[in-house]
Amino acid sequence: MNIPKVIRKYCAKCKTHTEQKVSIYKAGKRRGSARGERRHAERKRGYGGQKFPKLAKPAKVTKKVTPIMTCTVCKKKYNKTGIRIKKFELVSA
Repeated sequence: MNIPKVIRKYCAKCKTHTEQKVSIYKAGKRRGSARGERRHAERKRGYGGQKFPKLAKPAKVTKKVTPIMTCTVCKKKYNKTGIRIKKFELVSA
């Protein structure tokens, strides 16, 4: 799916239609010292396999892509609802 890099949309902060830059949300780095990460590492230690059984087949074929709209006037960011799509491409219009 081709989406333009710049879209003219309504900005709730500016209360007017403005040009908005489109980018794709990317998850940040995982913190290894977080409580859940430490618990998972502790339970994986020693003999035995995985903490959870490995799934026989994946449930989903595609990942969800979350587009982020950034207002060029006030720099406010809006996350659009994630779209389940195989190919997401930003094109200059």
